[in-house]
Amino acid sequence: MSNTSTQLSDQSIPERAVTKVDPSKEPRAPARVLAIHAHPDDQEFTIAGTLAKWARAGSEIVTVCITSGDAGSNEKTDPHMTKQALAHIREEEQRRACQVLGVKQVVFLHYPDGILQPTIELRRDLTRLIRQHKPDAVICGDPTVRFYGNSYLNHPDHRVAADVALDAVFPSAGTRFIFPELRDEGYEPHEVKQVFIHGAEKPDTFVDISPVIDVKIAALKEHHSQLNDWDPGEMIREWAKDEGKEHGLQAAEAFRLMILKEDAEEQKVN
Repeated sequence: MSNTSTQLSDQSIPERAVTKVDPSKEPRAPARVLAIHAHPDDQEFTIAGTLAKWARAGSEIVTVCITSGDAGSNEKTDPHMTKQALAHIREEEQRRACQVLGVKQVVFLHYPDGILQPTIELRRDLTRLIRQHKPDAVICGDPTVRFYGNSYLNHPDHRVAADVALDAVFPSAGTRFIFPELRDEGYEPHEVKQVFIHGAEKPDTFVDISPVIDVKIAALKEHHSQLNDWDPGEMIREWAKDEGKEHGLQAAEAFRLMILKEDAEEQKVN
């Protein structure tokens, strides 16, 4: 950067860019929520407790699966499985899981599983959904996290889904001259108030899921094609305990919370 380049000072940074989140306060359930993930079962493994709690508080939630999980098959389990048959199975499993959670609408975008790319077409599709459903909050993963511990590589589809979801939230969804064809379709710009990013290395927001952790586990168990005979309950409870222990919660889901509109701060409660 040259000496003549304009540099941002503390005074020139928009106030909302330095909004602080109090980890001791749990966000109130947003009125409208869009949960965006790559595969069926992604949300059940990660943030289904939060969705179940919000659904019971009256939130209108839409689950978005970018793929139908048609690459998620172990041939040793069923060597005769086809991609088309598996896609149908996994979509039905996701719908049943959402019924357990209280999520009333599921959208499948039918992108190919396992080879997801951060294309403009995908960003347009997600922007369209944001403008259509007008969520107050969007939930997605953290696209910057490549590794979890030393035994799990974050799936490339997960990173792409999160990356494009965030680009769709900002700037695409709220900017009238980005994807003007969406306005021709009747989808006017919409500004999302909050983004809940799960899987972040330094979360700052914690949702107590103790009352609904059994619901989360029950929803995850609907994904029979992926779990087979494995009971995920012990693992899910351990994860929730780990995420909540520093804040005195028996079971929690952790997020990095982005507050994109200042009035969202009024939704924070003790």
